[in-house]
Amino acid sequence: MSNSASQETFISHLIELRDRLLRSVIAVVVIFLGLFHWANDLYTLLAEPLLHALPKGGQLIATEVTAPFLVPIKVTLMAAFLIALPYILYQIWAFIAPGLYSHEKRLGVPLVVASVVLFFCGMAFAYFMVFPVVFGFITGVAPVGVAVMTDITKYLDFVMTMFMAFGITFEVPVIVVLLVKIGVVSVSKLREIRPYVIVGAFVIGAIFTPPDVISQSMLAVPLWLLYELGIVVASFISKPKPVNSETYQPLSEEEMDRELDNLGSDADARRIEK
Repeated sequence: MSNSASQETFISHLIELRDRLLRSVIAVVVIFLGLFHWANDLYTLLAEPLLHALPKGGQLIATEVTAPFLVPIKVTLMAAFLIALPYILYQIWAFIAPGLYSHEKRLGVPLVVASVVLFFCGMAFAYFMVFPVVFGFITGVAPVGVAVMTDITKYLDFVMTMFMAFGITFEVPVIVVLLVKIGVVSVSKLREIRPYVIVGAFVIGAIFTPPDVISQSMLAVPLWLLYELGIVVASFISKPKPVNSETYQPLSEEEMDRELDNLGSDADARRIEK
């Protein structure tokens, strides 16, 4: 391929990448504009687990001048991105798919779909299961006379951290399967390092959750179980196919001699013809 042709190909790839990024941004903006009217309602929905755990009369506060406007906008933008995520991933897949082999395409589609579904499952688990426990613990240990009134900006930062922690945690089966499939690690090695993974899961739980055993376990235990699920799935897809003994049968000595005799007679016949 000449330099001019390769340059034209590179430029065409850049143009396609620009177009697909532009489509993704437009999708997020369109969904954001559609949700803008309900920005405050979306933040109220996000804050519902904490509002439900606060004592009667408790509320969130805003310590910055622009926070009552900017924080709901950030929540709406996050919601728009999550809604548009399948379309964004489709644009990414459409860009890289032409350069992949057929077996890579067959592996890529299930992994992408599973990644999206598991990430949403992780966020849902955090919202419906973890937040009530965490906020109940926080309000329950507050000293007498201390009013728990969290700043809305700090609350959003906490929620985003928890969403990312649990979303990535639920990606563990996909990561394990991918590592095994590309040959980085074997299933036996994954089983061998299981004790270290369990310890690491509780360390991660201690870092990303409040300092109570229940909250830490609600991150560590799913991380461990999802790791085990990844091992099971990786063992299933990486299991070598059994060789059918009927497809090949070694020749016996008599059959080998007969084949050699046939080859020799064919060679003699060719010499006679010449």
